[in-house]
Amino acid sequence: MSSENIEGIARWYVVHTLPNHEQRADSNLRAWHLETFAPKIKARRVNPFTGASTFVIRPLFPRYIFARFNLEALWHKVRYTRGVSDVVGFGGHPAPVDDAIIEMMQLQVGENECIQIGETLKYGDRMLIKAGPLKNFIGIFEREVDQSERVRLLLTAINYQGHLEIEREYLQKVG
Repeated sequence: MSSENIEGIARWYVVHTLPNHEQRADSNLRAWHLETFAPKIKARRVNPFTGASTFVIRPLFPRYIFARFNLEALWHKVRYTRGVSDVVGFGGHPAPVDDAIIEMMQLQVGENECIQIGETLKYGDRMLIKAGPLKNFIGIFEREVDQSERVRLLLTAINYQGHLEIEREYLQKVG
């Protein structure tokens, strides 16, 4: 047994859940008074029939969450919690996750409780439009549009200045 378990300290571990039971496993482990982290992302889903896009919140790592516990004292309890399949490990023994990795992911959680993936944009950033009819135009980032993946740009062309709302995925930061 490794030294971190002999000392009896709580470490982060990856918990493998049953299919679509991330939320159930998370709430049941919290009921045991364990600290958990179940990172989520906001993903765009396009309806293939109408072309309309909607946003869904889904797990960043489907079938996996993180839990902080003392392995020696709680491994059996965690493994047999409803919604949990097992604790991820190597050689038949659970492998701890470094605290810095969990902290880094927790710092990426935004106001909507989802991990923010991609570049952080600031007012005044120069953005290149990568696709569409305005491909290769450069605009100035103004702000994100509420509750969507769209942003507002100030587009400057010869003798014209206008505002444009565009999907974030079509942009790339310049410089």
